[in-house]
Amino acid sequence: MHSLTLDTTNRAQLAAAIEDGRWVVACLCAAWCGTCGSYRAAFEELAARHPDKTFAWIDIEDQADVVGDLDVENFPTLLLQQGDTVAFFGTTLPDAALAERLVQAQAELAPEELARLAASSQERRDWQRDCNLLSLLEQAG
Repeated sequence: MHSLTLDTTNRAQLAAAIEDGRWVVACLCAAWCGTCGSYRAAFEELAARHPDKTFAWIDIEDQADVVGDLDVENFPTLLLQQGDTVAFFGTTLPDAALAERLVQAQAELAPEELARLAASSQERRDWQRDCNLLSLLEQAG
């Protein structure tokens, strides 16, 4: 599994990928959003280029019990996480090349550097508490 659309039947698979320490790249979107609809193909292509990572398409309305408390201001919003560390959470331009650079830059960081960055600002510390996808999945049951 390197790409999935999150639903109630595959939440355990996504949680297992996170617990295994895999990089997870999640795109938070909404079915009604035209930008998300057009971005999805680019996201799937990105997933195909990174089979060592798990990519998850998460509809914030269909999966409201998982992401309901996240502050999604615009679309697409990307969440990058490795193990228990949230490396990035935020709105990005719907640009496949930008997403590619973001994924590569984060994945190239040594674990020590990733941990240092995770604690480097209040915003990033908040990500660890509020945006941890494994915690969100566990809370949703």
